[in-house]
Amino acid sequence: MFKKILIANRGEIALRIIRTCKEMGIKTVSVYSTADKESLHVRFADEAVCIGPPSSTHSYLSIPSIMAAAEITNSDAIHPGYGFLAENAEFAEICQDYEIKFIGPTAAMINAMGDKITAKDTIKKAGVPVIPGSDGLLPDVKAAKKMANEIGYPVMMKATAGGGGRGMRVVWSEEEVEENWNSAKQESKAAFANDGLYMEKFVEDPRHIEIQVAGDQYGKVIHLSERDCSIQRRHQKLLEESPSPFIDEALRDAMGNAAIAAAAAINYEGMGTVEFLVDKYKNFYFMEMNTRIQVEHPVTEEVMNFDLIREQINIAAGVPLSGRSFFPQGHAIECRINAEDPYKNWRPSPGLITELHTSKGHGVRVDTHVFSGYTVPPYYDSLIAKVIVKGANREEAIAKMKRALEEFIVSGIATTIPFHLKLLSNEDFISGNFTTSFVDNMDLDGPSED
Repeated sequence: MFKKILIANRGEIALRIIRTCKEMGIKTVSVYSTADKESLHVRFADEAVCIGPPSSTHSYLSIPSIMAAAEITNSDAIHPGYGFLAENAEFAEICQDYEIKFIGPTAAMINAMGDKITAKDTIKKAGVPVIPGSDGLLPDVKAAKKMANEIGYPVMMKATAGGGGRGMRVVWSEEEVEENWNSAKQESKAAFANDGLYMEKFVEDPRHIEIQVAGDQYGKVIHLSERDCSIQRRHQKLLEESPSPFIDEALRDAMGNAAIAAAAAINYEGMGTVEFLVDKYKNFYFMEMNTRIQVEHPVTEEVMNFDLIREQINIAAGVPLSGRSFFPQGHAIECRINAEDPYKNWRPSPGLITELHTSKGHGVRVDTHVFSGYTVPPYYDSLIAKVIVKGANREEAIAKMKRALEEFIVSGIATTIPFHLKLLSNEDFISGNFTTSFVDNMDLDGPSED
């Protein structure tokens, strides 16, 4: 087992990893930018190393700075968390060259799933359903129009190196192709330094369902049921739950087996998530595989009563996958609390938290790195907390989440708590009648928290 793990991340996920490491008797090293000097992930690690100024390019994305921190602290493993360098194949390869274990898949596995075209080819060969679309990158707008006419409108243009909704455009007619082609290429080049685009049939009224998978170093792959991530805005998830109110046992088995096949196709090692779109007829299609731990992993932890970070570390250390059987028990919901104002077009709201009271009580978990007196910096993702609840069933979980959010007090900044409370009282949400476009159609008129 590792003696010391450096956590190449910040905020709540860094603190989450520190907690499991302490329980496992593993020393931890936090890295931080000057903007994060007062963050709790710095305070609770055994050691902390400043790796640069606030800009993530010169701190959390600086491979030389992180590797230097690992060397001077004699760390024998690096956990990347999610985001930043978590799916960076070059970083994984450099860790291997320096004989520091990257807690995640190999560079080859990351590359196999990181490029959407390569991933789609691999998945098709494994017999996993994929959305109809181009077999590779589209060379020009003329080819884009030809492909759209072949598969039928509406279509989705997607950046091959994309993520977080960037470089994606829905096109409803031939007249819209050129304008969307140009804007998608510009956005993807700016975001990923890669303007390659491909095209897929746009699945109308879909659910976004993902399957948690785990694979060890000995060829065993398992799945740990699904999470419903359909409540999202501009492809950014806001609420996740498990099990999905839309999925029945037969579909769960079919999607779970497909996810295992996808991971096994690249001999996957570590924790990962296979993401699917599911149409209203319960046909499912592979979207992508995230080769890292997810923001929403606590939802699975709660219904499975299983520490995914501990298992991730064990896998990296060469421990075989747990032999236990996994069956979801109860219902879990996670609400992401972001420093954003939902009544002002989700405007970011960094600043000083003057008062903070987090939710407590039976079946309530809060993962956060903030505290009263903490200043939310403007440089990073706006996530400040995750509230996770578990109930005996979905109805109980919704009631518990409403109670938890009503007693979650944050003063000094605007947050997404009012949005979540409104969502949890929506009759269509309560009945499970929602798709990925649900939030876009919600009426969010109301007073700002400013």
